[in-house]
Amino acid sequence: MNDDARAPQTPGAIRKAGFPAVVDAQTRVLVLGSLPGDASLAAGQYYGHPRNAFWPLMETVLATPLVSLPYAQRLAALLARGVGLWDVVAQAHRRGSLDAAILDPVANDLVALVHTLPRLRAVAFNGGTAAKLGGRLLAPVADRLALLPLPSSSPAHAARSFDEKAQAWAAIRAWLD
Repeated sequence: MNDDARAPQTPGAIRKAGFPAVVDAQTRVLVLGSLPGDASLAAGQYYGHPRNAFWPLMETVLATPLVSLPYAQRLAALLARGVGLWDVVAQAHRRGSLDAAILDPVANDLVALVHTLPRLRAVAFNGGTAAKLGGRLLAPVADRLALLPLPSSSPAHAARSFDEKAQAWAAIRAWLD
């Protein structure tokens, strides 16, 4: 990933930046996405697209209501159960919301964050792009963490049913107990 902000090579690609990490000292599992999509950026919320399955998936994983809660309460509920959120990419040029359109990404400092989380046991990657990029970035600390590649919660990835995704995402539970 680049450390600069070069001009995009795809017409219409604009520089987009993600959100701050949602973590605390009790975080045991960190869920990493790639970079928030346009609907999430417009809403100012992680997984803000109404058809993104992230919140229903986490509701299933944690066996606690999340979808019906206001956003701030959703985040608080995740933290209370030991789940944190962030993205692999801090900023990038991108036209639209697809991971395949990410250009010139600048990475978040995942290793530095990991060092601030004393109870962190696992990193769950929401989708292939997050797993590919994040796995490389976390290589220096991979010996102390479980790295869990999960199917994307994005509505653009409909190859698996919700039930299939929920079964895969259930792997998070083992790291929260």
